[in-house]
This record gives sequence, C-alpha cells and structure tokens, in this order.
Amino acid sequence: MIGMAAALSNAVAAEFVAQRGIAFPLIGMNLTWFAKLAVTTAFLGRLGELQLAAGTLGYSFANVTGFAVLTGLCAAMEPICGQAHGAGNAALLRRALAMSTAMLCGASLAIALLWVRADDVLLRLGQQADIAATGRAYVVGLLPDLAVASFLNPLKAYLSAQEVTLPPLLAATLGLAAHIPLTACLSARMGIRGVAAAVWISDLVVAAMLAGYVLLSPGSAAAAAAPADDHHQQPAAAAAAPADDHHQPAAAAAAAAPAPADDHHQHQPAPPASLTWCCLLRLALPCCLNTCLEWWSYEILVLLTGRLPDARRAVAAVAVTLNFDYLLFAAMLSLSVSASVRVSNELGAGDAALARRAARVSLAGGALAGVAGGLLMLAARRPWARLFSRSPEVREGVGRAMEVMALLELVNFPLNVCGGIVRGTARPLLAVYAVVAGFYVLALPVGVFLAFRARLGLQGLLAGFIVGAAASLAVLVAVILRMDWDAEAQRAHKRTAAGHEKQQEEDCNCNQPSS
Repeated sequence: MIGMAAALSNAVAAEFVAQRGIAFPLIGMNLTWFAKLAVTTAFLGRLGELQLAAGTLGYSFANVTGFAVLTGLCAAMEPICGQAHGAGNAALLRRALAMSTAMLCGASLAIALLWVRADDVLLRLGQQADIAATGRAYVVGLLPDLAVASFLNPLKAYLSAQEVTLPPLLAATLGLAAHIPLTACLSARMGIRGVAAAVWISDLVVAAMLAGYVLLSPGSAAAAAAPADDHHQQPAAAAAAPADDHHQPAAAAAAAAPAPADDHHQHQPAPPASLTWCCLLRLALPCCLNTCLEWWSYEILVLLTGRLPDARRAVAAVAVTLNFDYLLFAAMLSLSVSASVRVSNELGAGDAALARRAARVSLAGGALAGVAGGLLMLAARRPWARLFSRSPEVREGVGRAMEVMALLELVNFPLNVCGGIVRGTARPLLAVYAVVAGFYVLALPVGVFLAFRARLGLQGLLAGFIVGAAASLAVLVAVILRMDWDAEAQRAHKRTAAGHEKQQEEDCNCNQPSS
C-alpha cells in the first residue's frame, strides 16, 4: 500500500511539473499582452482626453466584435492539434494550422465590414459624435491587426499544443520591447492612428518570429512528429483495445498489443488523418460561441453598472476592479490552455489513464490557484484602489467590489480549467451549455435582482456572477467526473488516424456527452 501511494504521489507530482512547464511560460506571454495594453492606454492618455476615451471605447468595440471571435474560433485547434501531437500525426497538425488560418482570414473579412462602420454602431449605442468618429479612426487603424491575428493565433495554438511555450514567450517579450518605441514614434507623428499602427506592427513582429520558428526549427518539426512524454504508447497499440478520448487508462490497450519494453514512447508514424471543414467548424463554432458569450457577459456587467444610482462612481469602481481581474485572467487562461494541452495530448496517445489524471490534477491546481487569486485580490484591494483614484468614495467602492470579486475568483479559476478540459476532449459545446445556464440564465437575472430590487448595487451584480459561475462549475465538474475516458480515447484515435471521411465526420459530432 505504501509503495502504491508513493507511486501515485510521484505520478501526480510528475503531472503537476508537466503542467507547470506549460502554464508558467503562457502566463508570462499573456502578461506581456496586458503590459502592451497598458502601454497603449498610457500613450492614448498623452494624446488627450478625447483620444483616451475614444481609443478605450474603440478597443473595447474591436475586442468584443473582432478579437474575441478570432480567439474563440482558433480554440478549435487545441483538441485537434493536441490529440494529433499525442498520436504523432504531424500531417494533421500542419493541416489544422493551414485550415484554421484560412478560417480566421475569412472571418476577418466579415469583421472588417463591421469595423468600417464602427462610428454608426457607436452612435446607435448612444455615444457622442466626436467620440464615435475618433473611435472609428482607431478601429480602422486596427484593421491590419485582424489579418495579423489570423496568422498569430493559429501559430501560438500550433506550438502550445506541442508543449512548445518558451519561443512564444520570447517572441511576445521582444514584441513588447518593440511596441514601446513604436508607439512613442508613431503616436507623435500620426496621433491616434499611429497608436493603432503600433499595435498591429508589434503583433506582426511576433507573428513573423513564430512563423520563422515553425518553418526553420528542426526541434519544432520533431515535436510535431512525436510526443515528448516517455509514457506514451504506440497509437497502433492503442487502437487494438478500447481507448478513451477523454480520461481513461491505456494499460489495457498496451497489454492488448505488444510494444517494445525498453522504449515506451517510440511511435510508429501515424497515417495522415483527413480533417474536413465540417469537423473543424463543428469544433470552432462552439468554441467561438463560448468565448464570446463569456466575454460579452462582463461587458453587460459594465453596462448594467452604468444604470446604478451614482453611476460614475460605480462604473469607476468596476473598471478598476476588472483591471485587476484581467491580470488574474492571464493565469486563468494559461491554466486552461495547459489543461487542454495535457488532456488532448494523452488522449491522442491513447493513454486514457493519464488523460484522466491530467484532468484531475488540473482541477486541483485550478482550485488552489483560485484560493491564491482570491487572497491576492483581497490583499491588493486598498493599494490597487489608491493607484487608480484619489477619490475616497471611489476607493471605498473599489475595496467593497474587490472583496466580492475575491469570492468570484475562487470559482473562476477552476471554471476556466474545466473549460480547458472539455476543449481538450473535443466537446466544447458542453462549455457553451454551462456558460449559457450559469451566466445568462442565473448570473445576470440574479445580479439584476440583487442590484436593483434588493438595492445592493455593484456588490449585488457581482454576487449574481458568483451564483452563475458556481452553477457553471458544478455542471462541468459533474460532466468531467462522469466521463468514459476509454471511449473518449478511442474517439481521439479515430480522429487522428486515417479512416473513411464519413466515419470521421460522425466522430467529429462532439456535442453529446459520452455514455
């Protein structure tokens, strides 16, 4: 018993180390993005109040209508590339990269048609004419960034699915270093259009570096050909016995077909699997819907705050509070991607036991991170408020809001991890159901009732989000714990191995829970 406990403890520790190696560089990369946003905002402020207000509004418009869509669509690469990497199917990895890039380019064209009429949309939303016109100038200046993001997002997903995270971190750091002088120079010459130009040029620098790495690095090609973990079994062996696409042991699969005892991670080259547009879109659209619905719910929160009594102070308080939440979101997003990568890699390798273990370690890590994030928000509430405002009333409002928000972080961290797990199993529609039920059926109605009927104000709105997020978390945890990991691993094998297109199209119908 002691030996078994020690072995289990060592296995869990090894999984934790593997996830830490993915998550920590991703946290650093995401923090560079927030630092870039802070630099952009600072230079907008130096141009004047109109430019700051219009630029902030324009960026929010671009984020909600454009970048959220591209980010969500690209999330479909996580299960496809992660499982392909686990199966050693480099051809499927490359095909997913090419098709996802083409998909995002097509979406960017549709988004661009909306962006060129941004002033009309902003005017209909009640914005002043000068702010709407200047905001449009900023949004139009960001149009090239749609094209850049259509290449940059798939490149990052392609590399992270192979557990290659240090090159994206280095590229993002160099991009941030280039962004500061670029913004200073272009804003002085071109005003708000120059600030927008600096954004897409620095993103282009990052995309060019990552593209160069993918094209020239032999290590990247090797990573695409075989998983890095020593415990992976041969895909051919996994196919001989039921293997589960979500979380199930592959010990039975390994026993069913002999593998070399001295080299457990030696893979036979997997045949190229056919990735159809139908399969890609069935994953991409739910991923996109999930991302947009979650991001939009927080935009609705800000809009509802503007209808509270003493709206100026309430909006200022929620803006300052959400700024801190954005910093924590860098960690949430990284943990989510790490969970998705580890689960999808193990499923692609046909090792359902390790996939299950990766999911459970991810959940435990998400819960611990939630506690740490909540405590950090509590500890930072007073200095963070002083950093943004001199008004005693606003500082007091920020403090109260961050106290409630700290409770929300306890749920948000494991909730994001759950989203990563279900993406890794190629079932993103499960997360959509949870978000709709939690945020739109519960969080917003409960928040409105507490804020306006019970007269709890901003704290009531945030309390509603706690209720909704907790409900979403409960649904996803229940689904994950009931997953048939052996069946899920077999689905992953079908997805990443050669087969009839009809069989793969049926396998790509990932919206029903496994029985």
